[in-house]
Amino acid sequence: MKFRADINGLRALAVIAVVLYHFNPPWIRIPGGFAGVDVFFVISGFLMTSIIFRGIDNNKFSIIQFYIARANRIIPPLMVVCSVLLILGWFYLTPVDYRILGKHIAGSSGFISNIFYFKESGYFDATSHEKWLLHTWSLSVEWQFYIIYPILLVILKKILNFNSIKRVLLIVTGCGFLFNVYVSYQNPTYSYFLLPARGWEMLLGGLAYLYPIQLNEKNQKYCQWLGVMLIIAAYSTMSEKDMWPGYLSLMPVEGAFLIIVANYQGGFFNNAVFQRLGTWSYSIYLWHWPIVVVGYYLSIPFFEFIGIPVSIVLGYLSYTYIENRKVALKSPSLLRQLTMSKPLWLIIIVGGAAAIVFKNNGFAIDRFPVSVNNIVKDIKSTPNRVNCHIYDYQDPTKACEYYGHDINWAVLGDSHAISISYALAQRLKATDQGVKHFSFAGCIPSYGKGNDFSSCSRWYNEAADYILQNKQIQNVVLIHRYSAGLYGENGGIYPRLSHKKMPEYAGILTSFDALVLKLAKTKKNVYVIKPKPEMGRSISKLFYENYWVSNTVNDMKSVSLAYYQQRNKDILRHFQQAHYPSNVHFIDPIKEFCDGRNCYAIQDSQPLYYDAHHATQQGADKIVSQIVM
Repeated sequence: MKFRADINGLRALAVIAVVLYHFNPPWIRIPGGFAGVDVFFVISGFLMTSIIFRGIDNNKFSIIQFYIARANRIIPPLMVVCSVLLILGWFYLTPVDYRILGKHIAGSSGFISNIFYFKESGYFDATSHEKWLLHTWSLSVEWQFYIIYPILLVILKKILNFNSIKRVLLIVTGCGFLFNVYVSYQNPTYSYFLLPARGWEMLLGGLAYLYPIQLNEKNQKYCQWLGVMLIIAAYSTMSEKDMWPGYLSLMPVEGAFLIIVANYQGGFFNNAVFQRLGTWSYSIYLWHWPIVVVGYYLSIPFFEFIGIPVSIVLGYLSYTYIENRKVALKSPSLLRQLTMSKPLWLIIIVGGAAAIVFKNNGFAIDRFPVSVNNIVKDIKSTPNRVNCHIYDYQDPTKACEYYGHDINWAVLGDSHAISISYALAQRLKATDQGVKHFSFAGCIPSYGKGNDFSSCSRWYNEAADYILQNKQIQNVVLIHRYSAGLYGENGGIYPRLSHKKMPEYAGILTSFDALVLKLAKTKKNVYVIKPKPEMGRSISKLFYENYWVSNTVNDMKSVSLAYYQQRNKDILRHFQQAHYPSNVHFIDPIKEFCDGRNCYAIQDSQPLYYDAHHATQQGADKIVSQIVM
């Protein structure tokens, strides 16, 4: 295909938005810059479709050669980034972070990192800045598309003519968009990270090749400008608060589509800056996010003035000396080309080393003193998180039960209920009493509310009704991140505080009161756990900040007591003014986590958290110790 300056410029428009969004400089806000990834997807779909169909038309297309060609361009720069992180991580990262880095490098090497991040949490969550390779989710989506797409087209070519294939792809693209809209409502994290909800964007790029539009020069210019305006409008008006990708993603995707079909080689993109940035865009994309994470860890003020130029320079060097190097395919044997492929061996070596780092828990024993290792090994979630915690609706009757035969306790709440239920069950085991564990990720109190109130409303109501109707259960523990529901997350703005009430504010308080009062009528005891201190940054970052400047980590402060009180003032006041019956008991984590001035992340060499706000087993044990059994 003849070089197209418009597509190269479109790459620049995409990478500029992504880089500015992630560095988030105060002098230029691009709230929807993440949509640059959607633009990249359209470009990839167009280019891959053109390569595949030209090969098929000439009877020269080979799936293996297609894979090898993609690997030779994509893998070497990625593996260099991963190798640098793996080496630097040995010297500078704590065992917790190094272990997670090993996992993420292994996932990126195998192009399944999008699945890892989908299972961990959302793209916009508070801990995203601690994931060195979070941006590789999009590379994984593209590579998964590269694997499936040519196989699908080769099969279709055997049974259909060219026009029929075009119609099939048009229908599949439309259905893919509708599926994306549906799943964005049902499961936003799934729609963001996984190929089934993103594939339509690449397929639409393919349609730009399959359905070319012939325009005169004047209309080409208008079509290109319309596409540019749609993309810029998306960058300017969208934000992480919007449902994404969903139907809103049609704006940047359609904008990219119009620019490609316009095929106008002058105008907006015809300048040296856009052409250079477009040429280096893949390598800039690879390097910029680790640089962003460095700035986050070091808390460097005005870091964008350092980070953005460094990202561009590293992108240029990566393109010039790694990405742009041509790899000769000398052997006539496709099998030999595949087995002797340098990118394949890079994946095996780097991915294998990363897997070893993960399996050996970040090599804490080799890199840190015994006293520190004893702390680090306990910075982990409780065992029941994987099997007993849910992220989508599940029949509450299937909730986990452990460990005694007399299941007369229940714990209900969001993810904070995980460690509490486990710690409680451990304490009850000696008396053969058991616990029924109900926890749903990010679930706000939703009792008595309709299914549109929260993503967990149906489950919450059914779980509450199950507990109410189960006469064997006589003791109920309720725990939530109340202030996260009332005011939103604090991780992205700490140490500032949000004063904007969430739309569900009043409903959360009324529904919680309704549930407490109803439980109190039929149960022996109801225990309400007051909010636990939220640190605003993870224990790994705190550990890093303290350990590497030789501060003690045996008693590591997290937030001030004043911050805790301000963050939770509404729910604490509500509890203080509530007129609950005498069998409703408050459990106060502050008694265990804080002194008169500060709250702690690590206390007496025991980590109380394993991230920014979830308790370790030691932290949960301290809270549960207040429950009189």
